[in-house]
Amino acid sequence: MLLALESSCDETSAAVVHDGRVLANVVSSQIKLHAEYGGVVPELATREHLRNLLPVAQSALRAAQPVAAVCDRRSEDGRRSQSAAKDIDAIAATIGPGLPQALMIGARAAQAMAFALRKPFFGIHHHEAHLYSPWVTTANPKPETRNAKLQSDFSTFQPNVSLIVSGGHTMLVFVEAELKHHLLGSTVDDAAGECFDKAAKLMGLPYPGGPELDALAEQGDPRAFDFPRPMIRDLHDDFSFSGLKTSVRYFLRDQPFVLDDPDLVRDLCASVRAAIVDVLVTKTVRAAKRLGVRCVTASGGVTCNRALRKQLAEACAQNSLTLRLADKSLCTDNAAMVGILAERKLQRGTAPTSFDEEVKPSWPLVG
Repeated sequence: MLLALESSCDETSAAVVHDGRVLANVVSSQIKLHAEYGGVVPELATREHLRNLLPVAQSALRAAQPVAAVCDRRSEDGRRSQSAAKDIDAIAATIGPGLPQALMIGARAAQAMAFALRKPFFGIHHHEAHLYSPWVTTANPKPETRNAKLQSDFSTFQPNVSLIVSGGHTMLVFVEAELKHHLLGSTVDDAAGECFDKAAKLMGLPYPGGPELDALAEQGDPRAFDFPRPMIRDLHDDFSFSGLKTSVRYFLRDQPFVLDDPDLVRDLCASVRAAIVDVLVTKTVRAAKRLGVRCVTASGGVTCNRALRKQLAEACAQNSLTLRLADKSLCTDNAAMVGILAERKLQRGTAPTSFDEEVKPSWPLVG
């Protein structure tokens, strides 16, 4: 079994995985703490990671015990083995990219534990973990496995164009094979999630703004207002959303009365969402067609957006492309995807990471 830790931003998470199965995935969110400030405060996030990491890891190990007991063989005296720290075969943690101090909490804890237990340590790239999260599916729990609902399935793995879209990053990646990928393009300024959040903040919506905007957009008219679709016609695979954010700002400056009408606010949310989603879907499908791949995947926090999931599905169906979307429980920061990737690396003979490896806050995604 493998224990994985994640602390790259404002969520502390620990997971236990075994043979591609997620035995436990515990996430402690800091949304309520940072809501007062309208965004993540790095110092507060670090403090909360320090406070939460040990109980979160202990909770994950306890939650994995009933499942681990049936995964392991019976011991000679007929008793089933129980999951504990001594039963862990390897330990992994996100070491980048992310907030420097936050990354250090999870990484240093994992390195210390691996050193003390004389187990291999794997430092995982947060975005690379996202790349493979769409291959972890939710299955109906079997009676003997109880809460083991997440299971990786790489038997149907195929080359794909992967969209990773979150509050801090928007990128397209060509995944040629397992553990072999190539960055096609990324945002040159604001990420899509950042645009969602900042547009929502301009409208006075509560933090986190992206989900609030998405919920209101469901009841609005996406054609009510015409906002720009940055770089949608450009043939390269980069993104830009700062101009769209600025367009929303000027729109509200010139038409402030919109915020006084709930119906117009819903239309505004729907129109902003439509502009962002159109860009993401168009560029993703176009890249897949250009490269001749038949599969598209999407992951990251913004993949929870209802319009994005729906329009990606429609566009892929129209172009005879297979679509794999990350389970919503794995879209935001979590240790399960970190553990699944680390286990694949372990099984494929990838060399462990040094116990004194430094965190990499700006670690680029390379194949």
